[in-house]
Amino acid sequence: MAATFVWKIANTEYNLSDGGVTRVHFKVEGVDGEHSMGAQGTLDFEPDASADGFTAFDSLTESQVIGWVKAKLDVESIEAQIQAKIDEKANPVTAVGMPWS
Repeated sequence: MAATFVWKIANTEYNLSDGGVTRVHFKVEGVDGEHSMGAQGTLDFEPDASADGFTAFDSLTESQVIGWVKAKLDVESIEAQIQAKIDEKANPVTAVGMPWS
């Protein structure tokens, strides 16, 4: 089965002078039935308030910032790594314990 992935923005840091976002903290969670696994990270940005398409902090949407994050990352690779961890969790190949009580 394939996991469903949900990307979220945990927080942003921005310039008070122009509302340009300088850092984004993100999370992604993969859920496959009863098993889930996630990852998180931080990306830096260099906002340019004079650029076409600039959006100041007060006008941002989460989906827009998720788009910025995904544009800077290898989303397919990240989701594949999370899927592999979920698969291993669902079908473990190792265990921990001692044969005596």
